Amino acid sequence: MNDVKERAVRIKEIRKKIHEKEKAVFMRLGAKIRAYFFTGILVTAPVAITLYLAYKFVMWTDVSVYKLIDGLVPQEYAELVPVTIPGLGIIIMLLTFILVGMFAAGFVGRFFLKLGEWMVYKMPLISSVYSLLKQVFETFLSSKNDSFKQVVLFEYPRKGIWIYGFLSGENKSKVSEVSGEEMLNVFVPTTPNPTSGFLVFVPKKEVTYVEMSVEDALKFIISCGVVSPEEKKKK
Repeated sequence: MNDVKERAVRIKEIRKKIHEKEKAVFMRLGAKIRAYFFTGILVTAPVAITLYLAYKFVMWTDVSVYKLIDGLVPQEYAELVPVTIPGLGIIIMLLTFILVGMFAAGFVGRFFLKLGEWMVYKMPLISSVYSLLKQVFETFLSSKNDSFKQVVLFEYPRKGIWIYGFLSGENKSKVSEVSGEEMLNVFVPTTPNPTSGFLVFVPKKEVTYVEMSVEDALKFIISCGVVSPEEKKKK
């Protein structure tokens, strides 16, 4: 009788161990499937979103150009206008910018450009908006300008707390005169939307220049510190 009981106990123990092993195998399998699932999302989502946004932009440009062409063509020739061709709007837009740039670079183009600017500057409200937009585009598109091309690090809003900023230039206003120091204009973007932010005036001696590209700094800010430039270089 004792042998029978011992065998029954052993059989129960063996079945329990087998059950635990099977459970562990299924748990590991479920964990792997879950990891594969999230990895697939991580790999696919950025590419899919980027392609979708590019597709929507191309289609929006194509439809806008088609409507413009369709409005310029007389009604009797409307049937001869082809349907929208993917990418046609982008090509026409690029060619338009190139042709306008070529025209503006010539003597006649500069004359009309100066004449147009003179007329715009005579308008009270529009002149202020145009002047601001012109300065912003010249700042960002000029290859000779170093604005927003240097990432800096400084203590803000108090000592011991550090923050990233983009150097926008040297301060030549009353701030430097009042402080008696050489000041820098630094734009501090907000997280996770770097298009908004605020401007601060920081003494040049308190600013640390960082060997980081503006693109890496923006990724770091947008991701709330999750995407680290150092980790990206290691990968």
